Amino acid sequence: MDHRFAVRVYYEDTDMGGIVYHANFLKFIERARSDWVAEMGIDQLAMRDHDGVVFAVHRIDAEFIKPARYGEDLEVRTGVASLTGARLVMDQVVWRGDERLFAAQVTAACMTLEGRPTRLPDQIRQLAE
Repeated sequence: MDHRFAVRVYYEDTDMGGIVYHANFLKFIERARSDWVAEMGIDQLAMRDHDGVVFAVHRIDAEFIKPARYGEDLEVRTGVASLTGARLVMDQVVWRGDERLFAAQVTAACMTLEGRPTRLPDQIRQLAE
């Protein structure tokens, strides 16, 4: 599966030099993951309220390859790298046209509201596999 999410770089995303501040790449990929889950028809608030289950980022391995700048149109591409009982590992890359700017592998853990690991809901497993 390859989800694509458009991002426009605004002034607030940049530093004094007009270059995207490094932490904002994490915001871009978070928005893309949220959009991907919503497009699969999964309501995370309902999942929390009905099943008592939430996702939490467990690990991010990130590589900053090239800068992005104010006013540019970017695209975040997200795909499933692997799936285990309670974890979903995603590859996410930020592109400007055909240039890779940022790459990350994100591990999200499925947890109860009390913070204990729990199996991914079947609905998530079926949609992400």
